[in-house]
Amino acid sequence: SMSQPRQSRALVIVNTNFCSSDGDVVFWPRGGAKREAEKLSNILSRLNYKVKLMHNKTAKEIEDLYQQECCREHGEYFVSIISSHGKEGVIFGCDSEPVMLTRIFQILSSKCPVLTKIPKIFFIQACRGKEFDQGVVVECDSGEPEPECEPDCFSDYLSIPPQTAVMFACSPGYVAFLNISGSMFLQTLLKVLEGEERHLALNRLMTRINWEVAFCCQARGTYEGCKEMPCFVTNLLQEVFPFSA
Repeated sequence: SMSQPRQSRALVIVNTNFCSSDGDVVFWPRGGAKREAEKLSNILSRLNYKVKLMHNKTAKEIEDLYQQECCREHGEYFVSIISSHGKEGVIFGCDSEPVMLTRIFQILSSKCPVLTKIPKIFFIQACRGKEFDQGVVVECDSGEPEPECEPDCFSDYLSIPPQTAVMFACSPGYVAFLNISGSMFLQTLLKVLEGEERHLALNRLMTRINWEVAFCCQARGTYEGCKEMPCFVTNLLQEVFPFSA
């Protein structure tokens, strides 16, 4: 008889409360993030992922969690969702210590022959700098826009290992928004995974999320009217359908 195919694994890490070694609060607590991560974990379970949901982990513990994935049995895909504070190329542990994203990618692609081969898909809800995106008023017959000073954002992109796709909540240098009901980005991911769009190929699914967040989401309150532009980087070599049961 055919043996059951191995279940794909998902690792969801959500940090909501932060302190440093001397007990000072460095970052704001992230209200709304925990419930959102729980909902995402539930939908991934329904889509037949074996989900590990971890809450408030230090930088060291986060690295260890990825190290442990190297010893697990893996299915067709590996999915990871990280929700925390961050800056360009970095996410923060609940101890306010940084974890380089390149370090996470390196662990998964160097230690484990199975993980090296299968598509590894990341969704990262974290700020990538301090800029606010005011949105763009589109005009057709204005002059050339002034060139903006761009952060050097390609260094991170080029260090994504093979068979990896990474989707960020926002563009390099910018903040990502979160409120009590959750984040624009992960709420949109949730909506897509719950609906028919989950059957799309991954690159189309991510493009769909870009569209939804860009056109349908706007910050409220203090940052009234600010926008967010997710973006993704992929070097998968084939179309994949990770959420199509």
